[in-house]
Amino acid sequence: MNLPNKLTVSRFVLTVLFLAALFSASRLGDTLALVIFIAGGLTDLFDGRIARQRKLITNFGILMDPLADKIMTCSAFIAFVERDLMPAWMVVIIVARELAITGLRLLAASRNVVLAAEGFGKNKTVTQIVAIIAILVEVSYAEWGPVGRAVFGFPVLGTPWVGLFATAAIWLAVVLTLVSGVLYLWQNRNLYLHDV
Repeated sequence: MNLPNKLTVSRFVLTVLFLAALFSASRLGDTLALVIFIAGGLTDLFDGRIARQRKLITNFGILMDPLADKIMTCSAFIAFVERDLMPAWMVVIIVARELAITGLRLLAASRNVVLAAEGFGKNKTVTQIVAIIAILVEVSYAEWGPVGRAVFGFPVLGTPWVGLFATAAIWLAVVLTLVSGVLYLWQNRNLYLHDV
């Protein structure tokens, strides 16, 4: 197994560790969950980059890399519902979009059609990761002592600024997720509407 694929597989392991930390009773559990999620995001950044630079692109990587991404992000959002950090309806939109686009790509693959990623989809992924990190910072910064509280607990409009930022990031992620999904389904409608 080459290095990019090892990094991809490590993301599955990191997802399990992330969830364990997020639901642990440890005093620094939320901070540990944040560190693990960032580590998972870095593996996502580097596995694709290394695969392209070293020409190590494999069928395993093509299948498992986006799957590992979706499992990591969707697991985080679902866990946030359990912890009352996000409303369930927002997470339903995010997960439904990911399932719909995965299904569309499988349909396209069965017809030997490759669906390229589009701009909205890439921006959607970035906003989702930013939203997850912002939520994790919001719930963990108090564990970092006076410095954490001073930097991230600075009040704006009577509430810590990181909370306002996390709320804005969540809404942006949900809107971009919905818009990108609708656009992707519409642009590739010939795949599933031609024989209706």
